[in-house]
Amino acid sequence: MKLLIYNGNKFLWKTGDLHTNFGFIREKDIIKAKNGSYLKSNLKKEFLVVEPSVLDLVQKIKRGPQIMITKDIGYILTNTGISKDSTVLEAGSGSGYLTAFLSSFCKKVISYERKKEFYELVKQNIIYLGLKNVELKNKDVYKKIDEKDLDLIILDLPEPWNALMNSYKVLKFGKFLVCYLPTINQVQDLLKNNKKFEYIKTVEIIEREWQTDEGKVRPVSSIISHTGFMVFLRKI
Repeated sequence: MKLLIYNGNKFLWKTGDLHTNFGFIREKDIIKAKNGSYLKSNLKKEFLVVEPSVLDLVQKIKRGPQIMITKDIGYILTNTGISKDSTVLEAGSGSGYLTAFLSSFCKKVISYERKKEFYELVKQNIIYLGLKNVELKNKDVYKKIDEKDLDLIILDLPEPWNALMNSYKVLKFGKFLVCYLPTINQVQDLLKNNKKFEYIKTVEIIEREWQTDEGKVRPVSSIISHTGFMVFLRKI
């Protein structure tokens, strides 16, 4: 895939001719184009050719249920110490947004999604993104986890306490279980039911973007406020 940019407008290209409001570009020309080069459309508009980032790619996938956004994903990645040698399990695949970011950081991602319609959606998105190190399962993590010796487990589920024992059995010693929950009531229920893991912390991330136009530097009027609580537990 390649990303073509014109005047702030981004177009993700995979195959075929690219048709836009600013003209079209032939497939053969896009294939030959190198990263950082320019291509002219039939309307003489110059498009910059860029290798797409993970974020560029996942922004184009089909959406289903509410996704975990980048401010929360980044915090999980940096606070759990996963690496290119890690094997990670997530449950509650949703649209595959988190799956894609985990795939770029880890050796292998196992993703459990019990709802058939979401499983099919994630399956399509994995194929679209060309993710080779993801194993998707239409299974219920509440009932059983097949894998062992996992480096991280992330549960984006309404009742993660029902998967605590299953998670404890298959997680490596010293590794983390992260539960992503929208309400503090769920956090309370999780901690009340936790009998095995060491509790580390509960956090939420508030993101505030700044407007930096000439003569006007200030926070933007609207901010990305509460999206979810992240509960960090550790097998010790």
